[in-house]
Amino acid sequence: MSLSRTKRALKVAQILAATSALLALLALPATTQQSTSNTNWPSYGSDRGNTRYSPLTQIDASNFSKLQPAWIFSTASFGPTPETNLESTPLVVDGVLYSTVGDRRDVVALDAATGEVLWTHREDEGKRAEVAPRRLSGRGLAYWADGDDKRIVYFTQGYRMIELNAKTGNRIPGFGVDGAVDLKQDDDQEIDPLSSEIGIHSTPAIGRNTIVVGAAHKPGGVPTSKTNVKGYVRGYDVRTGKRKWIFHTIPKPGEAGFDTWLQDSWSYTGNTGAWGESSIDEARGVVYVGVEAPTGDFYGGPRPGNNLFGESLVALDLETGQRKWHYQFVHHGIWDHDDPSPPILANVTIKGKQVPVVAQPSKQAFLYVLNRETGEPVWPIEERPVEKGTVPGEWYSPTQPFPTAPPAYEIQGVDESTLIDFTPELHQEALDIVKHYKMGPIFTPPVESKAEGPWATLVSSLSGSNWMGGSIDPETGVVYVGSSHGILGISLVPSGTRSDVGYISGRAPGAQGQLTVKGLPLAKPPYSRISAIDLKTGTILWQVPHGDTPDNVRNNPALKGVSIPRTGHGGAAITLVTKTLVIAGEKGTITQADGRVGAMLRAYDKATGQDAGAVYMPAQATGGPMTYMVNGAQYIVIAVGGNINGRPQAQFMAFRLPSQNSQVKKKGPAPDEQ
Repeated sequence: MSLSRTKRALKVAQILAATSALLALLALPATTQQSTSNTNWPSYGSDRGNTRYSPLTQIDASNFSKLQPAWIFSTASFGPTPETNLESTPLVVDGVLYSTVGDRRDVVALDAATGEVLWTHREDEGKRAEVAPRRLSGRGLAYWADGDDKRIVYFTQGYRMIELNAKTGNRIPGFGVDGAVDLKQDDDQEIDPLSSEIGIHSTPAIGRNTIVVGAAHKPGGVPTSKTNVKGYVRGYDVRTGKRKWIFHTIPKPGEAGFDTWLQDSWSYTGNTGAWGESSIDEARGVVYVGVEAPTGDFYGGPRPGNNLFGESLVALDLETGQRKWHYQFVHHGIWDHDDPSPPILANVTIKGKQVPVVAQPSKQAFLYVLNRETGEPVWPIEERPVEKGTVPGEWYSPTQPFPTAPPAYEIQGVDESTLIDFTPELHQEALDIVKHYKMGPIFTPPVESKAEGPWATLVSSLSGSNWMGGSIDPETGVVYVGSSHGILGISLVPSGTRSDVGYISGRAPGAQGQLTVKGLPLAKPPYSRISAIDLKTGTILWQVPHGDTPDNVRNNPALKGVSIPRTGHGGAAITLVTKTLVIAGEKGTITQADGRVGAMLRAYDKATGQDAGAVYMPAQATGGPMTYMVNGAQYIVIAVGGNINGRPQAQFMAFRLPSQNSQVKKKGPAPDEQ
C-alpha cells in the first residue's frame, strides 16, 4: 500500500473511531429513557438537569389571569397530624401525577386530569420515623422506566429507600429486601437505626441504572457533638438496590482532599451531607452533587482546615462514584452557606462557543457558573482576603472565592445602606439598634455574644436562594432565580455541657435579639425578588420584587401617608419557566382587595420581568410550580399550605383555562368534594 493510501486509510479510521466514540457518548441504554414528551414532568426539576423548563404554550400572558382551579387535592387526612408545609414538586408521566404527601410521607398516584386517587402507599416506621431529623412529606420522589417496567423511588422519613411499581403502588420484590433498602446500613460507618442525626428529605436522582443517595442532618447551630454522623454520598443499582459505590464527603487517608483536614479532624467530624437535589448529565455519565458544611454551622474550631468537600460542588462518575472534579465555594464554612439547591445544567453559547455549563444558585446570592466537563469557572472566580474573627479556638480561612460574573443577585452583608429607610425617623431608629451589633460585608465572621456587645454579627443569611434554586430557558441561556432579603444576627456562646463542640449558637444573658423597627423589618425592601441572569454574558437582565407588600408593612401606623411601592413578601420563590412566562407562587399571605386572605400565583414576561397575570390561592406557596398537558389541556400544579377553610392543611392546586373544561373527561370528584 502506498504512503498516501496509508495516510488516507488512517484518516478514515480516525474519523470512524471519532464517530463511533461520539455515537457511544450519545447513545444511551433504554434504561435511561424517561418519556421525553413535552407534555410530561417526569423529574423533580422537569428533567435530570433541573432546568424547571417546559415548552408548553397554551397558557400565556393573554390568558394566565383566567386560570381556574381544575381540581384540589388535600393532604389533611394523610398521617396523624395535618401538615402545612408541603414542599413537593410532583411528577406527571402519561397522565398520572405522583407525589409524597402528609405527616408520614405517604405516596399517592392521582389522575392528573381530575385529581382522582389511583393508589396510595404507606410505610409505618414507628420510632425510627418519630426521631428522624427530616420529617413531613419531603420534596417528592423519582420516576424510572425501562419499557413497561415503570418504577417510583422515594426516601422515607426513617432513611430508607423504597421502590414501587408505578402502576400499582406495590413494592418491587427484587429491589433490596422486599422493595426496601436500609440507608443506615452499608455506609462505611456504624449508624444506630434509631439515630436522630441523619435522614433525608430530598428526592432521589436517577441516571441510567444508578440511584444517587445523599444525606441530611439536624440544623447545625447547636450540634449534639463534634463527632456527628458523616453524610456520605452513595450510588445504588436501580433494579436490585445493591450499593454500587460510595463517595466520602470527608476524605479518608490517601483520598483527595484529606490534607484539608488538620489535626486529625477528618476522623471524628460529621455532616457534609448532600441534602439538596443532585443533577445528572446522562450523556457524560456524571452526577453533580452539592455538599453542605461539616459539623457546626457557625463554629468550626474542632475542624481546622479548608474542610473539603464541605460547601462544594462535586462531579462524580455515575457508574463508579469516582471524583472527576470539585469546586469549593466556601472554605471552612462558618456561615451556614451550604450547597442547598439543584445545580442547573445547560449548553450555552458564550463568546461564540457552545459551553456545557453547570450553574449553582447559592445562599450567598452568587450564581456560580462552571464548565461542567472540567469544573473550571466560565468567568474568573477570585480568591480575596476576608476578615479574621476573634472567637477563641476558631480556625479562619484567610481568603474566600468571589465570582467576577455574574454579579450577586441579592444584597450581601449588612451596612447602613441596607437598613430600613421609608422615613428618616425609621432609618435613625435602625441605626440606634445596630450600634449593638457587628456589621460587615459577606463573610464577616460570627462573634462571641457578650452583654456589653456586640450582641451578634448581622448577616443577610436570609438572602440568596436556599433549597428553592432556579430555572433556565435552554433556548436563551437565561437563568431565573428567586431570592429573599432579610437581616438576622448570628452569635456564639460557650457550649458548656450542651455539646463538646466548644461554641454553639446563642446570645449572652442580657443581649437582646429584637431586629425590627416599630414592627417593620430591619432590612429595607424588596424583601424578595426574581432575577433574570443571562449566562451568555454573565449579566443581570432584570430584577422585580416578587409578591405583594405584606399587611404588617402597608398597614403600619409608622408608614401612614408614605407611598410604598411593591416590596415583595419575603421568602425565595421557586420559579417555573415556559415558552413565554416565568411563573412563581408567593411565600406568605396578605389581605386581598376583596377581603380574602391568601396568596397569588404570579406570571412574568420572561423577557422583561413585567407582570403577565396572577391568580388567587387560599394559602402561601410551599412547593414549586410545575406544568404538564393531558387531553389537550395544559395544567399548572403547585403545593400550598397554611390555614385553609378554617383548618391547618396542605393541598395541591391544579389550574387550567376554563375553555379547556369540556376537553377533560371527568374521572374524579369535584374540587370541593376532595
